[in-house]
Parts: sequence; structure tokens; C-alpha cells
Amino acid sequence: MGNFLYYVAVFIPVLSLLVFIHELGHFLLAKRAGILVREFAIGFGSKIFSWRRGETLYSIRLLPLGGYVRMAGEEPETVEVKAGAHVYASLNELGKLDHMYLYEPNHSIGNIVAGRVVEVDLERKLYVVLENDEGNEARYELDPKMFLHFDEKSETQIAPWDRQFGSKTAGQKALAILAGPVFNIILTVVLFAIYIGITGVEHRLYVEKTVTGSPSATAGIQSGDIITKINGKDVPTFDMFKYQILESQGSEVKLTVDRSGQQLEIPLQPEKKVTQSGDVIYQVGIDFNSEKGKRPATIGEIVSGGFTLTYDWIKVIGDGFYKLFTFQLSLENLGGPIQMGTITGQAAQQGVDIVIKWMAILSLNLGLFNLLPIPALDGSRLLFIGIEALRGRPVSPNIESMVHFVGFALLMMLMLVVTYNDIVKLVFK
Repeated sequence: MGNFLYYVAVFIPVLSLLVFIHELGHFLLAKRAGILVREFAIGFGSKIFSWRRGETLYSIRLLPLGGYVRMAGEEPETVEVKAGAHVYASLNELGKLDHMYLYEPNHSIGNIVAGRVVEVDLERKLYVVLENDEGNEARYELDPKMFLHFDEKSETQIAPWDRQFGSKTAGQKALAILAGPVFNIILTVVLFAIYIGITGVEHRLYVEKTVTGSPSATAGIQSGDIITKINGKDVPTFDMFKYQILESQGSEVKLTVDRSGQQLEIPLQPEKKVTQSGDVIYQVGIDFNSEKGKRPATIGEIVSGGFTLTYDWIKVIGDGFYKLFTFQLSLENLGGPIQMGTITGQAAQQGVDIVIKWMAILSLNLGLFNLLPIPALDGSRLLFIGIEALRGRPVSPNIESMVHFVGFALLMMLMLVVTYNDIVKLVFK
């Protein structure tokens, strides 16, 4: 139980930060396009606490497994005042209505007008015609940022058409949606760069030990050897070493080894293995000491390394998605929030550098997963925007909302499946 609580305490702030960065991307690009952002939420479900700043309500919600930025007009607007309703309203210094109450307020609201609504337009012309008790009508202009108050605790700002998501160009809408995943990818580059800055870069392959009976042990590789070349090609990193072994396709290779300052040429025959998934690999049986093989990174290496690691992991994650959608990977192999929390907690126990690396991988997964054209994800919303650009008109908001609703339900079902997998692994591991 102690470990579980520790994992939760570490995982929630990590996930919340990644979600915050993702939603910040949506938020900033939506604001830049002039879209009214009604709410910026971290988490789902009931509000734990919230505050309003400017036009936007900021909230922290009960289930810390995601978040959202609610843009005006992204779904059909439900803010309305019906003809015949009796309202109270306050006038600002320009003579426009800045607050409208659909109930009789029990507090002073300053310069007030009241009456029965005869005509109203909250989106285009921004006006209301009120009829007083004597039957006289008066027309009032609405402030574009007018607040509607439904009761003492519930209010919302009106969204004129030019502040709604649907009024923007396909390019502006695409940028507002794309910004979330892009911000996650940018964060990944930054985190990997920080990781390299902390841990340094590989510049030599220091042999810690060889596996008994392995090709390297048979060839005479010893602890303390430094492998500098394979077939005359420099191999300062493990990835380059692994690549050259793979390129050999099982053929004998010649290692150049530095043994206490003496340069040796040692032939090595990689051993072919076939994994359970059918992949062919070539093993040599060497454990390298990564710490003794590193040196402090330069600024250039830190920056370029952030991009390189991001690119490498994009290929790894992309390959995973491909295998999942071509049924080469079972749902049983997927991990959910419990597994992610466990790995995050274990990473925290290993050190700050491991946490940063794991955060980078999680952030990249979040960004790339959201780009998939699955209903309710950013990729699906981008697909609808692309259809709009091709057709010259948007898909019906009601149809799009229904597609996203069904997609969200399916995602929740998937979440239940992977959470079940997590529990089974936790109980029966």
C-alpha cells in the first residue's frame, strides 16, 4: 500500500503537467485566433475548485486522467434567452448591457433595466428588445462580453459569432487543434535535452562484463575493454554498435578493442535469435557500463540530442501503433493508468534523470496518440477540418458532436480494458 500511494503521489503531478502543456497549446492558439475559451480544465468529472480570470473559467477536476479546453462554438451553443422571458440587466458606461439576469437578483446591480424579452440576438447583431410593465418597448445594444446569469451560482459569457470556433478559417481551427499535440512534442524535445544535459553523452563503449558462453565470451572480450570500431567504423554509442551488428546479418565482424592502451583486433560471430513476435535479432552477449562510457555534453550536443532522441522515440511509438492497428500486438500488451503510475513511481526511485526521460516518453505518447484519426481525439477533429476545407463548408455540428461522443465512449471502454489488464498484472504478477 505504501508503494501504491507513493506511485500515485508521483504520477498525478507528472500526468497533470503533461496534460497542462497539451491544453495550453490549444488555449494559446485559440486565443490567438480570437476564439472565446470558456473553460481550461485539468481532469474530468466534478470540480474540486475553480476560479475565473478574464473570460475563462479555470478548473481542477476530480479525475486527473486528462483535461480539456472548451472553446465557444466548438459544439452547438446552448446559451440562449427565449422571447417572453422576464430579465433584469445592467447598463455599462457606454449604455450597453453588460450583465443579464434570468432571475430577480437579490443584490444591487447598479444601473438596471428590466422587462419581457420581445426580440434578442446574442450572436450576430447583439441586441435585445425589452417590454416594460407599461407595454413600452426599448432596444438595447449588448456588450460583446456580456455575462448571462442563470441563478446566483451559474453564469456564462455570451459568444458573438466572430468569437466562436466555427467562424474561423480552416487554417485557424487546425492550428488551435494541432497546437496541443505539437506542444507535447516540443516538451519532449526539451525534456530529452535536459536529460542529456544531466547524464552526458556516450563517447565510448566500456565493457562491464560478458555473458558466459556468449559469442563475446568465446571471442575473448574482457571486462574493462573499450570497443572503438566494428569493421573499421567508429562506434562511440550503443545504438551505433547495435546497428552495425544488425547490419552484419550474422556475418563475422572485426572489433577494434582498446585494452589498457593496447589496440587489438578481435573477430566476433553474432548469434542469430528469433523473438516471440518473429523478429530476427543478433546477440553478442556484452553488458556495457553506460556511466563509464559517458562524458559531459556540450550545448550543441544537448540541443541536437533532444531532437535526435525525440525522432528515435517517434519511430518506436509509431511502430507500436502500426503493430496494434494491424493486430500484431494484442490489447493485453497495452498498459493503462495503473501501469503508467507504477513505472513513474519506479522511475522516481531511480533518480531525477530517469523521471525526466520517462516524462519525455509519456509526453510524446500523449502527443502522437492524440494525432490518431480516432473520434474524440485531436486527429479526428483535424480530419473534420480537412473535410471542411475540401467541401468548402463544415460538417454538420450535430453529426460531428455525435461522432466525437461515440468515440469518447469507445475510448472510455478501452480505458476500462487496459485498466483491467493493469489490475490483472498487479494481482497475478
